[in-house]
Amino acid sequence: MAKKLVVLEGSPRKGGNTDLLSNAFIRGAEESGNEVTKFYLAQKNIHPCMGCNACRRTAEHTCVFQDKDDFEEIIQAVIAADVLVLASPVYFYGLTSQMKTALDRFYAKEMEVQDKKAYLITTCAAPTEEYTQTIRACFRGFISCFENVKEGGIVAGYGTMEKGDILSNPAMQEAYEMGKQVSIE
Repeated sequence: MAKKLVVLEGSPRKGGNTDLLSNAFIRGAEESGNEVTKFYLAQKNIHPCMGCNACRRTAEHTCVFQDKDDFEEIIQAVIAADVLVLASPVYFYGLTSQMKTALDRFYAKEMEVQDKKAYLITTCAAPTEEYTQTIRACFRGFISCFENVKEGGIVAGYGTMEKGDILSNPAMQEAYEMGKQVSIE
């Protein structure tokens, strides 16, 4: 059954390794009949969460920045989607600031983000999985905040420092295959 996917691209480097890897996932997903929307977070105007809790004081959970930045478009697409994909290179063992800023804003609509599969796509200059443990934990912690959001999978490209390094990495095929499987799950 075809699904609606939203990919949040957290890399500030368009055309970089994480972008290429998420595109392989998208290609597989689209070939399987799924509909994919990709947001380049670095190109969006997203205010950071101010922790003011104004969103918790209204029935609509309206953020003080609603209609003042680009986040409403993103969160509405996520709410309507069946699948959420976070794509971020590893920066100092964690998510990029672009990704973290967007994820913090989910707080206002936390109760509306539910019943989804979630995937993590990541790249790093380091050679082994041990260097991705923190980003994996951040991903798992984030999705645990929502009702019935389950991990669909993680794909990581190691040893990918220079732009284009991912192209010869086995993670490209893994991401493509994972994308093809989305509608089956």
